[in-house]
Amino acid sequence: MPTQPDGRPDWDQYFMEIATLVAKRSTCLRRAVGAVIVKDKRILATGYNGAPSGIRHCAEVGCLRETMQVASGQRHELCRGIHAEQNAIIQAAYHGVPIQGANLYCTNLPCSICTKMLINAGIKKIYYRSGYADELSKELIEEAEIELIKVR
Repeated sequence: MPTQPDGRPDWDQYFMEIATLVAKRSTCLRRAVGAVIVKDKRILATGYNGAPSGIRHCAEVGCLRETMQVASGQRHELCRGIHAEQNAIIQAAYHGVPIQGANLYCTNLPCSICTKMLINAGIKKIYYRSGYADELSKELIEEAEIELIKVR
């Protein structure tokens, strides 16, 4: 873990560790993902993947994608859950928190649907730990000139 001379984690590691903690709230049976939106070293919103508020979780009713044998990175609409990045954007909007010009820390590289939302929300940098099987996402990030940074 990158640290500062005083032994504390650097900012990127700090926010990525928070995203990792947020992911522990996930109710997805296939992949736990956490997202943190940050601006000026301040957390604006967090999100994890799972069913919408008031809707039964996949842990209760099973995973539609598993049942249908949908490959990772495909047919995102065939899921009860909302992605972590989407939930973070929704949380910010719900509470009236502007996120234009902010950065996203996410345990996984966003899918193409989330990437399109992040582009329109004005996210400037995406920090991620693990990849994701969605090549269109990388193309959109590059075309939108969003800086993409892998954090170990």
